[in-house]
Amino acid sequence: MFSAVARIFRTPDLRKKIGFTLGIIAIFRLGSFIPAPFVDFGNVQQCLALNSNAGGLYDLVNLFSGGALLQLSIFALGIMPYITASIIVQLLRVVIPHFDSLYKEGQAGQSKLTQYTRYLTIALGVLQSTTLITVARSGQLFGTNEGACGDLLALPGQDAVGAAMGILLMVITMTAGTGVIMWLGELVTERGVGNGMSLLIFTSIAAQFPSSLGKILTERGPETFLLVIAIGMVIMGLVVFVEQSQRRIPVQYAKRMVGRRTYGGNNTYIPIKVNMAGVIPVIFASSLLYLPSLVAQFNQPAAGSGEAAPAWVQFISDYLTRGDHPLYMALYFLLIIGFTYFYVAITFNPDEVADNMKKYGGFIPGIRAGRPTAEYLDYVLTRVTLPGSLYLGLVSMIPLVALVLINANQNFPFGGVSILIVVGVGLETVKQIDSQLQQRHYEGLLR
Repeated sequence: MFSAVARIFRTPDLRKKIGFTLGIIAIFRLGSFIPAPFVDFGNVQQCLALNSNAGGLYDLVNLFSGGALLQLSIFALGIMPYITASIIVQLLRVVIPHFDSLYKEGQAGQSKLTQYTRYLTIALGVLQSTTLITVARSGQLFGTNEGACGDLLALPGQDAVGAAMGILLMVITMTAGTGVIMWLGELVTERGVGNGMSLLIFTSIAAQFPSSLGKILTERGPETFLLVIAIGMVIMGLVVFVEQSQRRIPVQYAKRMVGRRTYGGNNTYIPIKVNMAGVIPVIFASSLLYLPSLVAQFNQPAAGSGEAAPAWVQFISDYLTRGDHPLYMALYFLLIIGFTYFYVAITFNPDEVADNMKKYGGFIPGIRAGRPTAEYLDYVLTRVTLPGSLYLGLVSMIPLVALVLINANQNFPFGGVSILIVVGVGLETVKQIDSQLQQRHYEGLLR
């Protein structure tokens, strides 16, 4: 392995790609610490110190932005608008026939869908930046009452026009930051190593590992710190094992003569991964559970008014905002299982796969082509998805269990979306480097 790493840096083309990728990552991380216009950086840092374990409703977005969200930087929105736009465009294929036809057109159709994703990303950037600034002005960004840690924004002028102009400039800056991140990700995809968007998400999550582990060490002592490291290594090994697991359905292609040439006659397989949905069900479940909390937050009585919160707001605050509550855990787990089946049903169409196999003379041994093949694929997919959904639910519950056992929900890095993305992107990047080494007649990175 070490000799393979040395060969990477002795290969000029691959060395340039890795250097370019690292340079883009450095620019991305630098932008996460540059405050947006009219942000009182001192008060923001004071709030972060006072509420280091309370990300409120914005933990997921803050995770994907590498901590930039709660610092109100120019890259505060991170890659989340692009992720949301990509998911929406993918789901619209089921609803809008035009999107599905574009997807089937090949490279030209994919380019058109990518363009739609970019437009939607900018629109979502405007919406999310406006929401973020509104929440920051209300003093609820860190889950604290207004004025608890000073004013986060220093908008110009005392009149409404001056404040509106300042807010407009902040919205433009944060939205432009989202556009720059999208551009940086596409540059890495074209000229770097691996999928650029995935690598930027990987960077954002991995950048918070040292601080999270450092807080566990200082707050819980070296015994808990070593226990967390050991548990983390075991979890990573199990995640790698499941992510690499797949059910291979054998497929044979009949021989056919075209002129004097013989085509087909080879054997292959259809790989059905145990976790075909990736981290999308976890994001869906987290977002859906955030909605009641978001609605309840904007229906809280004003501070100091003496009014009691409505009964439904109090119910949400008691049961659906605390990650250590059994009802919250049960709903989270069940939503992940449900969204896993939903997303797999959308992304993998057994009828389409069966038709393509029949068109090119392929068949599964012992299964008739056409409808029986589609039914068999659906049968296998349904049963493989069950352990995959349970696996996603259990891994996502790890931070919530850590909150109950060691009170380290925000500081526990080895679980939930973070570990799934870090391991998944890491495996994909290693495969990309491995394939490029083999193209140059070298041994693979892990062989």
